[in-house]
Amino acid sequence: MSSPEAGHSPSTVSDTDRRTTVLGSAMVTFARFGYWKTSMEEVARAAHISRPGLCFLFSSKETLFRAAATQALERDIAAVEHVLANTGRPLPERLAEAFDQWAGRYIGPLTRDITAVIDDNPDLLGEIVETAPRRFEELIADAIAVESGHEAAAPVAQTMISASIGLKHQAASREFYLDRLTIAIGLLVR
Repeated sequence: MSSPEAGHSPSTVSDTDRRTTVLGSAMVTFARFGYWKTSMEEVARAAHISRPGLCFLFSSKETLFRAAATQALERDIAAVEHVLANTGRPLPERLAEAFDQWAGRYIGPLTRDITAVIDDNPDLLGEIVETAPRRFEELIADAIAVESGHEAAAPVAQTMISASIGLKHQAASREFYLDRLTIAIGLLVR
């Protein structure tokens, strides 16, 4: 029997939801213990699923890690696209929120570890670790180009990203990061 939502059967929808939940739990577990010290058993426990059930969904720890990191990066890019598409808001506000969705949400003890576990294992992740940041830069540059022109957009976007990276490493809190980034955006975009 099909459900009305997108023609998916109820088991397909619940399998998708379960997979999303498992990937979220996996990312938190990888962040807590690091990739190399995380076991499939620990991920299964955190996701409230049996180890055989986890192995049915993901054939290896590497496959699970790649899927978890990909889900997180794709979710972040989608959030950035959504924020920047709201052209009814001033550009500086949209840029600050876009950076918050991309980087600010990862400020704090555990969330900082999510970024570290992704940054520390690029060989396991493949091209997503290059394509997602490149896509983020393109989105920022495109938003700036609408108001400032294409020539200024790329260097301004790159400068904002550099400021964000520096602030992210200094910031003790998400609020501090956003306050300082808002100042930087105000200096670069008028």
